[in-house]
Order: sequence, then C-alpha cells, then structure tokens
Amino acid sequence: MTPTETPRPSNSDSHPVNPTGYAVVTGGGSGVGRAVALALVQHGWFVAILGRRPDSLTETLHQAGPRAHHLLTITCDISDPDAVDRVAAQILARWPGVDLLVNAAGTNVPQRALAELSLRDYRTIMGANLDGAFHCVRAFLPVMRRQGRGTIINIVSDAGKWASAKAGPAYVMSKFGLAGLTQSINAEERHHGIRACAIFPGDINTPLLDKRPSPPPPEARARMLQPEDIAACVLFCVQLPQHAVVEELLIRPR
Repeated sequence: MTPTETPRPSNSDSHPVNPTGYAVVTGGGSGVGRAVALALVQHGWFVAILGRRPDSLTETLHQAGPRAHHLLTITCDISDPDAVDRVAAQILARWPGVDLLVNAAGTNVPQRALAELSLRDYRTIMGANLDGAFHCVRAFLPVMRRQGRGTIINIVSDAGKWASAKAGPAYVMSKFGLAGLTQSINAEERHHGIRACAIFPGDINTPLLDKRPSPPPPEARARMLQPEDIAACVLFCVQLPQHAVVEELLIRPR
C-alpha cells in the first residue's frame, strides 16, 4: 500500500520555528491515537498521524482547529513494513528529526474466541497491534539514535498483563508482545538516550468497542476511561525530564 499525504491547510506557520518537538502517532484517525495527536498539537508539538482511512485522518485535522497546521496526515497500513519505511523517509525529508513515537493503532474482531478465531483474523490483529508497532520502532530508531534522544510510547492494554476471554487470544498475544517490545527498547536503547513506556489501560470508550461480540451500551461506555485520559498519560510520560522514564503505567476506570 502506497502511503499518501492528505492535503493540509495553507498557513505561513506550517513549520514552527521552535516547536515543542516532532511526534509520530499511529492510529491517529480515531480513539486514543486521535486524542493523543490533538493533545500534542495543543502543547506545541508538530505531529504526523498515520492511519488507513484518509477520511478519518481528515476529521482529526478538522478537530485540531487553529492548530491544524501542526498536523501532517499520512495514509499508511503500518502492517506493511515497506509502506512504513516510505512514510519514515517522507517524514524525515520534512523534519529535522523525530522526538516521540506513539504506537496507538490497534484492532480486534468479533469472532475472537479460540473456538472461532480464523487464521486471517489472527494475522490482521497481530499485524495492526504488534507487527505495525515493530515496523514503526524499527523505522524511527535510527534517527533517535543519531539525535541521542527519543521517547517511544506503546499503548498496550491491561490484556497485556492478564489474559481474558473478553479480549480473545490474538489480542492478548499481541499486547503481551507489545509489552515485551517496550521492555526490549529500554534494555537495548537506554544508552542511546532513548526511553520507552508501555501504557496499560483498562476499558476505553473508543470505536474498537463496536467490534466486540456484544458492544456495550452508552451508559457502560460513559463509565469507562475516555481517550483523553490516555492522552493525559502520554503527556505526563513525555514531559518528564530526559533522565526519567515511566517504564509501565497501568490505568483503569475508577
């Protein structure tokens, strides 16, 4: 799949002279990815959002309002490593570097139990939730090493700590793997000035709930974590001094 850039509004400030930093956020067309991107641009970041649906990315752009000129929207299937490499080259041709990578993309399927999970659905889940995160880490680690700094935040799930029938085995496996990827980054890359954080949320009110075998009603969704809660966690982790790292953060609805 060839990555494409969604046109952005013309603005003389489209390249901030002194932005807070340069960030890449996957899954930026909805849910947590959108909330993270919007929170970052409000704090002065220049943000590239990646997603598979151009219309969803454009909606994120519109929601950014006056800060829309801080957003770069790029259509990309992150499960395709070649597409991710092309996107990374495209971004780094425009920016001096990348300070933050947030892997927020994720999916699941209704037929998720072991008794009904198909091989095709298994591969789709792993491709979006784990392989895609690895491809993005692999693509942006070299520039972070050259900079001598960088933060990678992986949006995992409490299903990455405890398996549940509600999540299904493919989702659980992908999230346990994402937690392991986070630990590996810290084990191997800390001497390059790179830090990684795994955020483990409980139930979040996002469109992913619609893929449950029995989607929850509005009153149940209102009691869940909201995407903006996770965005606040991302801001907390990235705003810490460079010598400090939150390696894991578990957050659940009260």
